[in-house]
Amino acid sequence: MADTVDNARNTPDVSQPWSELGLKQDEYDSIRQILGRRPTGAELAMYSVMWSEHCSYKSSKVHLKRFGVLEQTTPRGPLLAGIGDNAGAVDIGQGYAVTFKAESHNHPSYVEPHQGAATGIGGIVRDILAMGARPIGVMDPLRFGPLDAPDTQRVLPGIVGGISAYGNCLGLPNIGGEVVFDKTYYGNPLVNALCVGLMKHEDLKRAQATGVGNKVIMYGAATGGDGIGGASILASETFEADGPVKRPSVQVGDPFMEKLLIECTLELFAEDLIGGLQDFGAAGISCATSELASAGDGGMRVELDVVPLRDSTLSPEEILMSESQERMMAVVEPGKVDRFLEICAKWDVLATVVGEVTDGDRLVITWHGETIVDVDPKTVAHEGPTYNRPLARPDWIDRVNADDGNALRRPTSGPELALTLLAMVGSPNLCDKCWITSQYDRYVRGNSVLAQPEDAGMLRIDEKTNLGIALSTDCNGRFAYLNPYLGAQLALAESYRNVAVTGAEPVAITDCLNFGSPEDPEVMWQFQEAIMGLVDGCQELGTPVTGGNVSFYNQTGGTNILPTPVVGMLGVIDDVNTRTPIGFAYAGDAVLLLGTTREEMSGSVWAQVMHDDHLGGMPPVVDFGAEKALASVMVAAAREQLLSSAHDLADGGLAQALVECSLRHGKGVALTLPEEHDACVQLFSESAGRAIVSLSGAKLARFTELCTEHGVPLARLGEVTGSAELEITGLFSLPLDELREAWTAPIPEAMAANPAEVAETV
Repeated sequence: MADTVDNARNTPDVSQPWSELGLKQDEYDSIRQILGRRPTGAELAMYSVMWSEHCSYKSSKVHLKRFGVLEQTTPRGPLLAGIGDNAGAVDIGQGYAVTFKAESHNHPSYVEPHQGAATGIGGIVRDILAMGARPIGVMDPLRFGPLDAPDTQRVLPGIVGGISAYGNCLGLPNIGGEVVFDKTYYGNPLVNALCVGLMKHEDLKRAQATGVGNKVIMYGAATGGDGIGGASILASETFEADGPVKRPSVQVGDPFMEKLLIECTLELFAEDLIGGLQDFGAAGISCATSELASAGDGGMRVELDVVPLRDSTLSPEEILMSESQERMMAVVEPGKVDRFLEICAKWDVLATVVGEVTDGDRLVITWHGETIVDVDPKTVAHEGPTYNRPLARPDWIDRVNADDGNALRRPTSGPELALTLLAMVGSPNLCDKCWITSQYDRYVRGNSVLAQPEDAGMLRIDEKTNLGIALSTDCNGRFAYLNPYLGAQLALAESYRNVAVTGAEPVAITDCLNFGSPEDPEVMWQFQEAIMGLVDGCQELGTPVTGGNVSFYNQTGGTNILPTPVVGMLGVIDDVNTRTPIGFAYAGDAVLLLGTTREEMSGSVWAQVMHDDHLGGMPPVVDFGAEKALASVMVAAAREQLLSSAHDLADGGLAQALVECSLRHGKGVALTLPEEHDACVQLFSESAGRAIVSLSGAKLARFTELCTEHGVPLARLGEVTGSAELEITGLFSLPLDELREAWTAPIPEAMAANPAEVAETV
C-alpha cells in the first residue's frame, strides 16, 4: 500500500530518504511546513524532482529576472510567447510565428552518450510541439574534452550517433551548431540542443489546465523504469573524477514513437481538441501535472493507478519520477474526449484519461482509491526554493588578465606564418567537422537552404513567398573565462553576425547557460556577469531573450568547465533566394575585409595552439554599434544581390575564414594584407565585428557605397583566382590540397584510434 496522506499526518516521525533524493535539510523542513505534516512518499518524490536545480532554477532565477527589463518586441513584431512558456514564439510576418528554444542534456550524455543525446533531441522537440508548432529543424552546440583523450573516443561517437539516430528518424534537418574541444569538458561534455518550430499565430498553445470538469489525458508511450529521477537529479549534482556518482538510469528514446506523437498531436491541434498541453520532460508526471495545474484556473485530480505502465512493478513514487520519453499530457473538454481518443488510436498512440480539472487549488493524486498526494501545485512547480547564493570575483582573474596574449612571441617570416596556418587549420577547434555533421540529415523535408558548414542554418518557411528564417548558435568559453561579461557579449555578437552575413535580419535569442557548481561563489559571479552581459548586449541590439535553459554542476573532480553561455540567434529573411553563402565561387571576384582589426590575440586559437594552451589577457572588444552597422550592410547587400559570398571572422581570424572560403569550392585567392598591424595580427586576431566578402567588380561601387553609408570600414585584399593556392603576397603561398589535408584529418584520425568502439557507437 502506498503511503497515504492520512498515514503521513498520523505518523509525523517516520524517517524519510530526503537526502538520497537530493533535497537539503532546510528544503525538507520547508516541505513539511508547507504541508503542515510530513510528506507522503509520493509527495516527497514530486518535491525532490521539481525542486531540483534542473527543474526549479533555484540558484539562477534571481539573476534571470534581469532579462525582464528587455523590450518584449523584435524588429519584426512583438513576442507572442517568452520566458516562462515552454518556448519563445516570434512573429515573423505573413501570419507565421516561429517558436524556438535551447536545452541541455549534459550529464545524461556522459553517463550514456547515445541515449542521453538522443533523448535531449526528443525533449526539446516536444517543447516546441507543446507550443502548437510543427518542429522543422534542430541544431546541436557540443563541447568535448581533448580530441585525443581516451574517453572522447567513447563520448563523441556515442553522442553524435544519438543525435543523428533520433533526429534523422524524426525527419528533422540538423542545420547547424558547434563542436568545441577543451580539457575542462573532459568528464563533462556539453550536449545542448535547439529546436525550431512553425505555426500560424492562432495555433499558439499554452501549458495550463483550465475549465472545471475538463479531462486530463496522458498519451504517447507507456511509463517505464528508465530515467527515474534522470535529468532532474543527475543534472543537479557534481560529478567526481573518481569514486561513486549518482547515476539514475538514463532515459531511453524511441524516435518512431515520437514521430507518431508529433503527427497525432498536430492532427489534434487541427481539430481544436486540446485546451492545454504539457510535454513530459525532466520530472515526468510530477512536472506535467503540477505545472499544468499551477498555470491553470483550478486544481487537478489524477488516478495514478490507471497510468499505462511498461513495468507493472513500479511503485507510485517511481511512476511519478519516471522520465520515460515520448509522453504528453493534454487537457480536453468532455465532449471532445471520444474524438481525441479516436485520433490517437488512428496513429497507434496510447491514450488514457487519467484525471480531470477540479474546482479549488489542489493537486490530488490517488492510488487505487487512496490519496497519496494532496498539495498546492504552485508550491511544487513555481514556488520552490529561491537561493541568492554567495558570489565572489575570483582572486585569480587579475593574474590571468595580466598574462597578456598580445605579448606572446609572434611569427614574422613567410615560412613561419605558413607553418602556423597549417598547424592551426589542423587543430581540433578549427578543423573540418564533417565527420560529425555528415551523420546528420541536413536536407530532409526539402526546405534547408543553408546548413553546415555555413555561418548559419537557413530554412524556407513559405514555398510561395520564399519567406525564411536563419539560426546560429555560438559561444567562446575561453573568452568567457577571461571575462564572463564580455564573453557572453561576444557569444551574442557572433551569433548575431553569423545570421546577418547570410542576409537575414537578427530578431531574437534563446540561450543555454552552462556553468560549474552554483555552490561555488566564483561560478555564481561568472554566471551573474554573463547574465548582465547578455542583458546589456540585447538592449543594444534590440534582440529580446525569448527563453532558454540553465545547466549548473558542470564540474568534474573539482574542475569547473569554462563558463559556456551559448546564444542561439533567430533571423528572418524575406526571400531565401537572396541568401548569401560562404565560399569563394567565381575567379576574378574581389575579396574585401569589412570591419576593424585590432591587436586582440588573448584567448585566441592562435594562443591556444601555438603557445601550449595559453589562456590569459582580455578578450576582444565588443562594439555593438559596429555589429549593427555591419549587419545592416549585409542584409541590404543580400536584398540587392551584390555578393557572391560572405563569411564572418571569429575563431582563427582572417586566416581561418580564408581557408574555409577557399576550400568550399576549391577556389584559391591572391591577397595583400593591410599594413595597420603585423602579419600575425592581421591573419590570426579574433577581433569582433568583421567579415570577408567576395563580389564581382561590377557590383563593387554599389557595395562600397553601402559600407560608406553605414560607416563600415572596408579594405580590398585581393581577388579570387583560378589557381588552387592560397597566396598572401610577399609572405607565403600554400596549395589548397595541403590545407585540405591538414584541415580534414584530425577527427577521422582520432576516431580511428579505436575503430571497434567507434564503429559500435556510430
